[in-house]
Amino acid sequence: MSIQGKVFVITGGSSGLGKAMAIEMVNRGANVVINGRREQELADAAKEIDPKGKQVRFVAGNVADSKTAQRLIDETLAHYGRIDTLVNNAGIFMSKPFTEYSEEDFATYLSTNVVGFFHVTQRAMAEMLKQSTGHIVTITTSLVDQPSAAVPSVLASLTKGGLQSATKSLAIEYASRGIRVNAVSPGVIKTPMHAVESHDALAKLHPMGRMGESHEIVEAVLYLDSANFVTGEVLHVDGGQNAGH
Repeated sequence: MSIQGKVFVITGGSSGLGKAMAIEMVNRGANVVINGRREQELADAAKEIDPKGKQVRFVAGNVADSKTAQRLIDETLAHYGRIDTLVNNAGIFMSKPFTEYSEEDFATYLSTNVVGFFHVTQRAMAEMLKQSTGHIVTITTSLVDQPSAAVPSVLASLTKGGLQSATKSLAIEYASRGIRVNAVSPGVIKTPMHAVESHDALAKLHPMGRMGESHEIVEAVLYLDSANFVTGEVLHVDGGQNAGH
């Protein structure tokens, strides 16, 4: 299905998966608004995503601040007139033994992974309801469903697991009103988050014996965006991690 002319909002869009999504969507004719905390990094990403500047806008700031979330939605509507798909991509990951997480770590996890999701999704949903159509996709992690002793990650499971449950709950709440809600649950993906020297070890975490590529997550998001009879789905793109080890 074509996404020509559709309007996507992507949080965490200045690098890694978010930027890869934006590049592919613009290449396919969509309009994209990206968000991230660092304005210069966002501006540089926007130039890379669309050198002509017609199909991409950026809104800097932390969406855990409700005012920033509102500005993201308002500016999208001001420039493009609608929101077709929200991709909740912003997130953090810190692997530590449970007893070594600090209160600051906990607060940062909640702010980035949960509070930002709440503010942006609530505002995007309100606009989608006016249109009687829309799609929300959230990026989680396969560690929610298949924890690994090699990667202690209880705060990722606590926060991203909550988002997976919220995905199903929202899907059911709004299924009859034209809004679909899904999630993509990746394994470890080759992005700037992971140093090259760690790639061999990370590859071994997957039954397929390799890390994922950014384009494989982008393709999953685009599949869900085109799958009009799919809602409440958590699509695992993880080299078999979710199936077991």
